[in-house]
Order: sequence, then C-alpha cells, then structure tokens
Amino acid sequence: MTALVRYHSGLLLRSQRWLAPFLAYAALLGVGITLGEPVLGALGFAAAVLLPVTAWSVRICLSQEPPAARSVVVAAVGRGRAHLAALLTGALWPLLVGVCAVLLVTVTGDRRGVGAAAATVAGLLAVLACAATGAAVGALASRPFLSAPGWSAVALVFGSLLALVTTGSPAKHAVAALVTGARTATADPPWLAGGGALLLAAGAALLARAATARLE
Repeated sequence: MTALVRYHSGLLLRSQRWLAPFLAYAALLGVGITLGEPVLGALGFAAAVLLPVTAWSVRICLSQEPPAARSVVVAAVGRGRAHLAALLTGALWPLLVGVCAVLLVTVTGDRRGVGAAAATVAGLLAVLACAATGAAVGALASRPFLSAPGWSAVALVFGSLLALVTTGSPAKHAVAALVTGARTATADPPWLAGGGALLLAAGAALLARAATARLE
C-alpha cells in the first residue's frame, strides 16, 4: 500500500491539481482567521474548512489516473486495493496540511486560559474528524458512484455542507466543541468525534471498494 500511495502522490504533485484545493484552503485561513483571535475558535474554523478541501482532494486522486495506467495498476494489485490507495492518498495530504495549520494557529492565536498542549490536542482531533469526514464525502461523491464531473462537484458541495451542519455528524460535533470552548476558555478534546469520523471514513472506503468491483 505504501508504494501505491507514493505512486498516487507522485501523480498528484506532478499534475499540479493539488494547487486549487490547497490554495483555496490557505486563502480561507487568511480571510477567516486573524492574528490574536481566541485560539480554539480559530482552530475550529481551520478544521471546518478542511472538510471540503479533503473531499475535493479525494475526488482528484480518484480521477487523476489515465485509464491505461489504471488498468496496469489494477492488473498488478487488484481493483479494490488500487481504489483504496487513491482514496488514502487524497485524504492524507489534506490531513498533513491541517496538522501544519493547527500548529501555526496555536502559535499565533490568543491562548489566554487555554494551555498550548490542550489547544493543540483539541485542534488535531478536530482536524482529524473533519478530514476523515471529508474523505467519506469524497469517496461517495466520486467514482464509481458518480463519474460525471458536474454531478460529482454538486455532490461534493452539498455533501460537505451537510456534513458540517447535520446533527450527529462527527465534523459538526468536533467544530462545535472548539467553538464552545472558545467561549468558555476550556479545551475539550473531541475524542468521540475523531473516532466516529474514522469509522465513517472506513465504512465509506469499504463501500467504495466493494462498489468499484461491481460498477467498473
């Protein structure tokens, strides 16, 4: 799996398709976060906007491979394993960027009443919850379920919005925990949201793996 992730990462970096989602993420952070604002609120915003970026990145990785190259990879490792590797690549890069954002926001934010370690842990868990939820959205809004670019884009947008506002969503719970903590100056790490998001992402990945064997 490591070799497959490296292969898909190379495709992603060489294609420069990563520029659009990650530059959008940087722009949103620059507009939505100001220096010196309460650190937990800023971390909540950084986690929330990572969700659609991760869904976008997953869709890019699932559709970037040329058909001929995909056929070779499928013949070598199997259709399901190849699909999971692309999905994993699309989720890991935004997660890495989100971790860097958490560290930067923690350093520059107003931590009065909140320890740096507690804020970092809470932020990392929120980023994990939002990235994993975004990966689930991307997996369900891309091939093999939706191959048409237009319908896939619509599904990504609405799926991301629903994931951020629907009661019971791990991403909503994680972001709400940080926003509430910003008001009370208490860092309550969203452990449950992080675990729930990982289960959600795993379920979506397994569903996509089973579907790709039947639909492609």
